[in-house]
Amino acid sequence: MNRFPTIQDIHDARARLEPHIRHTPLLRADKMEKAVGCKLYLKPETLQITGAFKIRGALNKALSLPREEIVNGIIATSSGNHAQGLAYAARMLGVRAILVLPVGTPKIKIENTKALGAEVILFDGDTAARWKRVYEIAAESHYAPVHAFEDPIVMAGQGTIGCEILDDLGDVDTVIVPVGGGGLISGIATAIKESKPNVRVIGAEPALTPKYFHSRINKRRTSLPLQNTIADGLRISVPGQNPYPIIEKYVDDIVLVEDAYIVEGMRALAKDAKLIAEPAAAITVGALLARAFNVRPDENVCAVLSGGNWDLGDLARIYGDG
Repeated sequence: MNRFPTIQDIHDARARLEPHIRHTPLLRADKMEKAVGCKLYLKPETLQITGAFKIRGALNKALSLPREEIVNGIIATSSGNHAQGLAYAARMLGVRAILVLPVGTPKIKIENTKALGAEVILFDGDTAARWKRVYEIAAESHYAPVHAFEDPIVMAGQGTIGCEILDDLGDVDTVIVPVGGGGLISGIATAIKESKPNVRVIGAEPALTPKYFHSRINKRRTSLPLQNTIADGLRISVPGQNPYPIIEKYVDDIVLVEDAYIVEGMRALAKDAKLIAEPAAAITVGALLARAFNVRPDENVCAVLSGGNWDLGDLARIYGDG
């Protein structure tokens, strides 16, 4: 397989995953439409089996690997949701899962990963340093590494979300997607643009980690100093090597969202849609509330909610301050 997923790869992933994951619903968010200025539909991957979209890519990769490659185990690093997806895949296939997580990973993501039977190693370092450690452990113990966003088979799994959106909302005008490493939006954008090129795809990136935003301005992959953002799942300082050209080809615009609007999105989703979304997911609604890009009142906009795994204590403080 080449570095980039094709529409056929995504269709193959959909057939492979269908018996094992949820086709999450598309929900009309009527109560939020006045505030966002369009017809709003939500794609809540918060309702996925592991509470996030990551199971799609992780399981697609694990199911694609020959048994002899995974017999000793599979390994990755993650801010939490890819870890849970990979742990679930490993348990389903009866192999070990080893996850290297940042020391600041929300407790719920650590606990959920362990509950799925995975071994968790906490590591104090940025994404590049964690992946370096992953590959060292993989070489020592003959584990199969599964990259969260560079792997085209993982991207193809995430792209199945785009297929579901087109199935459930044939007249969608715009799809807005969170941007972290870039695997999610790469898969979704490929699925949508290869099927309906007139549908607009927007990426929402935290204003504190604007790597893809600045890469587009600079016309090259641009690394930025890592800053803390409430959207921990999107906190990456370097654009993905393989996602970057896909995003440049298929994504119409990348917008930045301040943390305050991300929090506002979380509150709006809880109050008006009765959905719990972690900050990395609520960024799409935050972008609409911030009017980060133009929409029409009659425009059908789908906001992808990537996951709902966040510590309840932190959620309580955010909702309580609202």
